[in-house]
Amino acid sequence: MPGLPCCAEAAATSCDISTMVVLILRIRPSSSAFSVLLALLSAVPTFGIDMILPTLSATGAALGASPGEVGLAMSAYLLGVGAALLVYGPVSDRFGRKPVVLFGCVLLILASIGCIFAHSLGELLAYRTLQGVGAAAPGIGAVTIVRDLFEGAAARAKMSYVVFAVNIVPMIAPTVGAALLQLGGWQTVYLVPIGGGSVLLLAMRFLTETARLDPAARLRPMTVIRDYLRVLTHPVCLGNMLCNAAAAGAVFAYISGSSLFFISLLGLSPGRYGLIFGMSSLAVMGGTVVNTRLSAGGASSGRLIELGLFLSTALAAALLVMALEGGTSSVLVVLVMVGVALSFGLISPNATSGALQPVPEIAGSASAVTLFVQMLAAAASSALVAGLFDGHSAISMAAVMGSFCLLAIAAHFGVARPAERACLA
Repeated sequence: MPGLPCCAEAAATSCDISTMVVLILRIRPSSSAFSVLLALLSAVPTFGIDMILPTLSATGAALGASPGEVGLAMSAYLLGVGAALLVYGPVSDRFGRKPVVLFGCVLLILASIGCIFAHSLGELLAYRTLQGVGAAAPGIGAVTIVRDLFEGAAARAKMSYVVFAVNIVPMIAPTVGAALLQLGGWQTVYLVPIGGGSVLLLAMRFLTETARLDPAARLRPMTVIRDYLRVLTHPVCLGNMLCNAAAAGAVFAYISGSSLFFISLLGLSPGRYGLIFGMSSLAVMGGTVVNTRLSAGGASSGRLIELGLFLSTALAAALLVMALEGGTSSVLVVLVMVGVALSFGLISPNATSGALQPVPEIAGSASAVTLFVQMLAAAASSALVAGLFDGHSAISMAAVMGSFCLLAIAAHFGVARPAERACLA
């Protein structure tokens, strides 16, 4: 058939053009597009946690469940994220970052479509769990890609984009969820992960695989367990990991406690509280900017962590003194929110980078453990603040925040720093 060679030639030409376009538009690690990609990889999984909060009542009414029962959708999502992290880490070390991120994005999109068409609470919870499994892939991809490509100050600077995205999203996601609820009902919130996953599927095509793969390596259960034990028993990894997790716990203490303080205690409207809470989002941005500038200027990661620890601990102590004396100064609470958020922007990029630095060949496994422990600390902190809230003071927020600050100090000065000095000796 005479037409076939022409068709084949046209197809080959089209394929060549497509390949050339991909090569020309390749995302380079030094580009602004790469920084935006890191932020998007980090933001997509975080959006699924807080964005559904304003829709719980509407979802419950539509599915014949109470808002409390629909609240299980949060737990289902976090369960999916946590379980998937521990799998994606070693898998990405063996097969690469791109396949894991692409798989996760496809699963995220399909599960989000399932959430839209769910007709019962059971269906919604099942799809939310799958949504969490899919969303965990971009999150771990952001951290491991940074570790693959950068060292030292450059790694800490790039990690700032990850920290910024992870902490800015919880502050804007509920507002986005409320707006989408008004526009089209509770199902519309699930359009965001569909859109984010689709953008990532396209963007990842233009990113070269960053992992250093060993074709001879095999993904065996004992190998996975050995890698996790190696991370958990390496004092530099463990110290930095615990420092980062405890600092995150302090942040989530004010995230949970500030709403109780301003809305339940002082009687502020959710709208006014949202404006106050937005100030801390600017502080996270400020902390990551300061970290980037100081890192570029030669400041060591240890000094930046210590600066953040000093600031957050001093503010937590001031808040605890006020709470114990029965004070309810909204000005001081706002200062604490802003200061602790800024300090986390200094601590987390450096502690996370420090946790991954000693084990570059298993960065996926190290990232999985780091993110998983951080998630556990955040969940524990939020639960403690809510459980200890007495209805008339900020004691629970201040006490939990101060406790996690002290844990961060103990992890840094008691574990990470001595181990780092021993490695340099």
